[in-house]
Amino acid sequence: MVTIYDIAKRTGYSAPTVSKALNGTGTLNGVTRQTIIRIAEEMGYKPNISARTLSTKKSNLIGVIYDDTGMNRGFAHPLFSVVLNRFREQIEFAGYDLVFLSRHFKMSYYAHSQYRSVDGVIIINPATGDKSEFDEFIQSDMPRVSTNSLFDGICTVISDNEKGGYVAAEELIKKGHRKIAFISAPRNGISSAPIERWKGFKKALDDYKIPFDDELFVESRLWDKKGAYEAFESLYKRRKDFTAVFCVTDLLAFGVYEYAEKNGLRIPDDISVIGFDDDAADALMSPHLTTFRQDALRIADIASEMMLNQIAGLPVPEIVRCEAEFIERKSVKSLL
Repeated sequence: MVTIYDIAKRTGYSAPTVSKALNGTGTLNGVTRQTIIRIAEEMGYKPNISARTLSTKKSNLIGVIYDDTGMNRGFAHPLFSVVLNRFREQIEFAGYDLVFLSRHFKMSYYAHSQYRSVDGVIIINPATGDKSEFDEFIQSDMPRVSTNSLFDGICTVISDNEKGGYVAAEELIKKGHRKIAFISAPRNGISSAPIERWKGFKKALDDYKIPFDDELFVESRLWDKKGAYEAFESLYKRRKDFTAVFCVTDLLAFGVYEYAEKNGLRIPDDISVIGFDDDAADALMSPHLTTFRQDALRIADIASEMMLNQIAGLPVPEIVRCEAEFIERKSVKSLL
């Protein structure tokens, strides 16, 4: 294994000088630093991260909690994938690397973060539906940021889901719809989005003095298209008098589209549909789906800033909300 002493012997510089060059510290001139780095690369030098962690108390690693919880999307999720990639760009620019934390090694997320000696953790999409899993993070002083779920004591950067739900209902109301159904994603998971979007949706109905019939609320057993298909099927079998439906995610809206196609319903002539996420597959829907586009880049930029601020010992707000953009397409019909 090549050491800094081997590099010092080869370059003629002292070991401390070599160490400063490789670690990006000190006041070396550019030529010296680049010469040492070039020769180190030629010699096949690999930094000893474990030793560096022991000496600096920092690993320069940020742990990522990202699992697919029943969405069957992997890294193709329209929000999470963009947040992850942008966060990676920003955090690597600041000199950090990412390492994924999982629960597949029979240890908790927190235990895994300790095992990896990470300097901070970003919670993008956990596998567990049990928020108590994160109590150890909340009680620790480890820098941590969440971008999808609300945790007391953890800085969260998230879309303004309640406002999105309000706008969705308001848009339908303004187009003359009065009997509007709501398809929720599972509410027993760790994501706060279904509950918040429902809260905003219901508030809009209340503000416009439109009573909501509880029979028009249905919850998908899964986050995917199949679950939504089954949920809409059960809804439509018991009620056929509603004219519009708001789906908590585009993926759920796709289930409505599939049911409509197989059962002779026309969108938007028979049923208007609004989704949430601006999924890339929206372009393949006919008609194109009216939806909301979450500002994934802004969420990631703020999340990376909040992470770096915590590492630097600076205070951060408990929650930052980013507005989602309403995208009007062709899946909503005006009844006026």
